[in-house]
Amino acid sequence: MNFDDHRLTAVGLLAEVHGGLMARLHPVLSGAGLSEIDFETVLRLARSPEQRLRMSDLAAQTELSTSGVTRVVDRLEREGLVTRQACASDRRASYAVLTETGQARLESVLPQHVQDIDDWFTGLLGAEELEAFLATLRKIRDVVRPCATAGAGGATGAQATAACTEMAAHQPEEAAAPGRAAMSVQAEAP
Repeated sequence: MNFDDHRLTAVGLLAEVHGGLMARLHPVLSGAGLSEIDFETVLRLARSPEQRLRMSDLAAQTELSTSGVTRVVDRLEREGLVTRQACASDRRASYAVLTETGQARLESVLPQHVQDIDDWFTGLLGAEELEAFLATLRKIRDVVRPCATAGAGGATGAQATAACTEMAAHQPEEAAAPGRAAMSVQAEAP
């Protein structure tokens, strides 16, 4: 076995970068009273049409089980950051909706969070490097996490939702989010 295999190096570097970046980003989120998953949830809602997502799409985007996303939304709802809305066309479905309080909390943390991202990540790359890097990340993300854009709207969102449905049919629920660490810069529109 070749322990110097470039594939091992690639995954190792990705893990090291992710761990180091999250350690640098954590203090600002924590200072605002947000865990990584809380922040990812409110950011995804803020970046979604009408600042809302079906609970099932939010679960798919965050790689949480349906019960896991329910617990996160319950906690955020108690804090007044998110509310639930019934779906008018499907009584079984509901939406998680960002509240004004949630938007204000997000707006309070974003300037420093974005500055930290620039200092420790995007600002280290030139414009062409960053463009190529983001395209590469999207290419890989679309294969390993096709649900990341579920409910985002348009053809891409519909395709992601269909892919999520197909994946869920072949994957046990408890395998949906093993050892998950939310990376806030992933919370993006397609």
